[in-house]
Amino acid sequence: MANKSIDKQQFGDFQTPIELAKQVIEVLKRNHKIKHEIIIEPTCGKGAFVFAANDGFENSRILGFDINKKYIDIANSSLNITDSSNNISIQESNFFDTNWEELLSGLNGYILIIGNPPWVTSSDLGTINSKNIPQKSNFQNRKGIDAITGSGNFDISEWMILQHINWLSKRDGAIAFLCKYAVARKVLKHVRKSSEHRFFGHIYPINAKEYFNASVEACLFVLTTNVGNADCEIYESLDSIKPYRTIGERDGFIVSNVKVYGKWKYLRGQDPCYIWRSGIKHDCSKVMELEPYEGKFKNGLNETFSLESDYIFPLLKSSDIGNGRVNSYRKMVLITQKKVGEETLSIKKIAPKTWKYLSNHRDYLSKRKSLIYKNKPEFSVFGIGSYTFKPWKIAISGFYKKLRFNLVSPLNGKIVAFDDTVNFLSFDTEEEAQFIFYLVTSQPSIEFFESMIFWDEKRPITIDILRRLSLKEVSKELGKLDQYIKWIEAQAYTKSSGQLELALAAPKNQT
Repeated sequence: MANKSIDKQQFGDFQTPIELAKQVIEVLKRNHKIKHEIIIEPTCGKGAFVFAANDGFENSRILGFDINKKYIDIANSSLNITDSSNNISIQESNFFDTNWEELLSGLNGYILIIGNPPWVTSSDLGTINSKNIPQKSNFQNRKGIDAITGSGNFDISEWMILQHINWLSKRDGAIAFLCKYAVARKVLKHVRKSSEHRFFGHIYPINAKEYFNASVEACLFVLTTNVGNADCEIYESLDSIKPYRTIGERDGFIVSNVKVYGKWKYLRGQDPCYIWRSGIKHDCSKVMELEPYEGKFKNGLNETFSLESDYIFPLLKSSDIGNGRVNSYRKMVLITQKKVGEETLSIKKIAPKTWKYLSNHRDYLSKRKSLIYKNKPEFSVFGIGSYTFKPWKIAISGFYKKLRFNLVSPLNGKIVAFDDTVNFLSFDTEEEAQFIFYLVTSQPSIEFFESMIFWDEKRPITIDILRRLSLKEVSKELGKLDQYIKWIEAQAYTKSSGQLELALAAPKNQT
């Protein structure tokens, strides 16, 4: 049983149920009027797509290939393929060793490339020493995949789909694959980079848990040759006849809903005075994150210490912010500096117990691997500045699949800090924070953000997306420009740095 499991892992194996394969064929016929002169399935497994294509497309020439001889035998047997069969051929073949250019050169007509390539990354296969993986040297000589050249980790299915795109670079055809939703978007980005792109995309969500027992956002990804348009239509399901939204590149980035983005794109800009930040980065939670415990502090090593409160602050993590738990805290964080690169020796004099605690755990802190700590003062942290120590904040989790902004006040008389998966704005007064919170959570702002967010991403809400919104333009839209200007003028640091004119000017569009 264990050997079978390893064998499946080696090939990134998710066999397609025949009912799903038949649904895919119906989608291609119904929605895309796919021709069917030649059908190729490069990783056919047990032959579900070969069977469904043969059943759904009459008089087609079908070529199936797979690395697993056992699967080839099963496919040939279930399809009752004999030497006299002239429209179907299923052969044993390693995708990465096959001379596809030679094979394709002998084929004439419209080509449909269909299937379910491995849902694994190169690292997954490398971990089990699988040979079913492309050589990195291949990347450097292949058109359209420069962005993953030399990558330490990449989706095998992404690499394979890009090869299929190369196959159809100068001929008519279509590609239809089951893959991760994120892989489909990456492929679209590659297509868009080519000045000679000729593919139009279509995405149909599928229930990967139901069909493959896989907890991942997955889809049927269809690419049809169509010169001049690299947008992608999104359907609600395999049963849908028409798309309900379109994703595509606008103003230099991919948006998840081009129609809604077009409606609110004039809200795009940069706010010099309100800049979204990420929380504290320390890379050593066992030492730097503490729990209040019987008047003392307990760390992640289950050690208890009596420490001064000077450098210890309430900490709200991504799960707290994502669930709106902002009126209390479970943990605290040790912040050793007020700005990046600041000396830390003063801790020894101001808070000797804290210094001793840090010194006793020097080994843990010195093992932090990130290069950002190199040549920095001992016990340094990052993601800090004057914004960290402002009393009022608007915070949102980068990981949670919803636009939930939180207004955060001081707790127990101390400013609240966040971990580095939380994004936030900071303010000196509650009144200013309340006003900006009103702007950020308004309908125009929410729709603008949602038009750019892809909820299947591991970290869907990013600093980059949040910084695309001009709060000044939102205030105009809501008839609150006078109040916005009042708060800009009230910021003493803006006046003293000579940035007031810039702050009041029209927002600078991002490229």
